Amino acid sequence: MTDEKDKPGEEIEFMPATPPTVEKTEKKEPDDKAASHEGSHHFKEKLRKKEAEAKHLKKELDELKEQYLRKLADAENLRKRLEREKSDYFQYALSELLLELLAISDNFERALQSAPAETDGKTFRDGVELIHRMLQSLLVKNGVQPIVLKDRAFDPNLHHAMTVEESEDVQEPEVAEELQKGYMHHTRLLRPTLVKVRVPKKGQ
Repeated sequence: MTDEKDKPGEEIEFMPATPPTVEKTEKKEPDDKAASHEGSHHFKEKLRKKEAEAKHLKKELDELKEQYLRKLADAENLRKRLEREKSDYFQYALSELLLELLAISDNFERALQSAPAETDGKTFRDGVELIHRMLQSLLVKNGVQPIVLKDRAFDPNLHHAMTVEESEDVQEPEVAEELQKGYMHHTRLLRPTLVKVRVPKKGQ
């Protein structure tokens, strides 16, 4: 009798259990130095751009300031020049008119010098009338025209009443007498006419 242990059979090979292969994954730790270097570089680049922008803005500001000061100086010079021209104009604007008036004054002097020696009064009067016509012509030439009384109607815009008297013969104020001639300079009143005025009698 054969022992079962000794019976031939399938051999069972002992295989030691092999632990599962685990792939090692290397954890990549952040490179602090590299990150710090990159951040510093980025900051410096940003700072450089800001500095360049600030420099550019300062240059523009300086240019604008210079332009402003130049325009301010030009405006001041223009104001002074206009003031000087205005002063010169008012001081010398009448030069030509005064020259013509001097010519008339010369004629008056000649007439006055010859008056005592003249026996003919008509000759002296003719000379004075000639000078008067010269003066009137000069006034007209410069836009001065005498105010003409129309229908004897009193116009407070053109006439200045020196005396006033009541009258039963008038219904509205009217000029009784012209005491001194008035003048217009173009369309503006230069001097009002001095007049004596008659007004309706009170209670009429």
